Amino acid sequence: MWRFIKHYALEIYTVIAMLLIVCVAIFMDELTVIQKFTVFLSFLYILHEWEEGHYPGVFLDLISANVLQRDIDPELKRASRLNTGVFIFVMTIIPFFWGDSIPLFALTMATFSIFEGIIHIVGIKVFGLDKPYTPGMVTAEIELVTGIALIVYIAMNHLAAWYDYTFAPFVFISCFILLQRSLMAMIGMHYSDMLANFKKRLGK
Repeated sequence: MWRFIKHYALEIYTVIAMLLIVCVAIFMDELTVIQKFTVFLSFLYILHEWEEGHYPGVFLDLISANVLQRDIDPELKRASRLNTGVFIFVMTIIPFFWGDSIPLFALTMATFSIFEGIIHIVGIKVFGLDKPYTPGMVTAEIELVTGIALIVYIAMNHLAAWYDYTFAPFVFISCFILLQRSLMAMIGMHYSDMLANFKKRLGK
């Protein structure tokens, strides 16, 4: 059972996330604006994972070759999507239920979306690509625009305090580091080694 879950982690995440979207559409009469943003981003994250991993895919292969600098077993690549799926689901499910009462959560999701767009642009240089595209970039840039729009909406309607804007990036970075550390542990690398390789690639 555990092997099945690891092998089909992306598919399982897709089904769970889509079920959330369908249930929202069927059972909830009215959504707040933040909830609408969350549902839209949930759908974008699904598309992003598939663009990044399957159509056209190979983003993980680029990371393996250029940042991790080692070959990763295909089974392990699929299993890594389990950690990523949990991370993304948390980034959406918490803002959906508590984003209006605690705007910090919505701003954390927006920060994550903006980060996705930026990292795929940076990836063009890091991976030394000839074409201005990294697998997952199309959906990542839509995430970036949506994340900015969400922050603008929250700011214009005075829904958050200064500390929400201040701490949202730190909450995201903390969660992202935990995700990366867990992924590095899966492949037997230290987090510091990955950061060192990333800096070397940026310096080229």
